[in-house]
Amino acid sequence: MKNTHYIFLLFLIALLGCKKNELEGKSNISGNIKHHEKIIAYATVFIKFNAKDLPGVDTTLYDDKVKADANGNYTIKCYKGNYFLYGYGYDNQVSSNNGRVTGGSAVSIRNNERVTIDLAITE
Repeated sequence: MKNTHYIFLLFLIALLGCKKNELEGKSNISGNIKHHEKIIAYATVFIKFNAKDLPGVDTTLYDDKVKADANGNYTIKCYKGNYFLYGYGYDNQVSSNNGRVTGGSAVSIRNNERVTIDLAITE
């Protein structure tokens, strides 16, 4: 009976110690957000964990988000896993959709890996 408790405890520690599809890990996804090569400053990048396909345009379906800087650069510190990134911003030279531009990309990342993904967004 005592061995069963130890085995269960080891299994629980292994399960909790293996983080996947979460933020603040040692892996890094970064890039910039562009609309037809124009940098989109202060765009938002929504992050869906454990996803390889667009989960939809409803941003409440996403697990987290980061804000790009004035140069359209974003960085996400994460753990290994599959993520879908959905960029959302505004281009004042676009007359449709009140200038709103969106788009996304799937990314898969391993432990301690750095991946650069420039998000191409469109109207």
